[in-house]
Amino acid sequence: MESSAKVTLFEDIFEITALNPDGYKFERVNRIQATGTTFECELLLDINCEIYTLRETDKFTLVLASTLHLDGSPADHFSYVPANSAEPSLADNYEYVMHGRVFDMSYQKDGTVVIAISYGGLLMRLTGDQRHLSSILPDQRLYLLLKKD
Repeated sequence: MESSAKVTLFEDIFEITALNPDGYKFERVNRIQATGTTFECELLLDINCEIYTLRETDKFTLVLASTLHLDGSPADHFSYVPANSAEPSLADNYEYVMHGRVFDMSYQKDGTVVIAISYGGLLMRLTGDQRHLSSILPDQRLYLLLKKD
């Protein structure tokens, strides 16, 4: 699907290495620690575990996208298109979707970038080679999409 290439900023399969690695446990939130199988990025991700469950050793596909519109048209980041909308979207192929904003990016001398994204209080930190994460920009609004493999 050529149009999804325009909207997909990053995609990889991750394998969970730990659940709540720092020992904190919240009632409705699990912190996932995972490693990317292709680009070897390190991921820390908070998810609402009442809605979506991942377990240690699970593998999942993670996509960061600029829009959910399959034609690549920009997202209206101030409105929500319900799942029962007649218009097909990128979200149709995934099990868990969040919308957020990049709030911090730090570049290290070795070519590594650390990207921090907030999804309304659920946080994500993605660390990896700048070459694989160059489509993600400071202050960018984006979608996170997950599905178990």
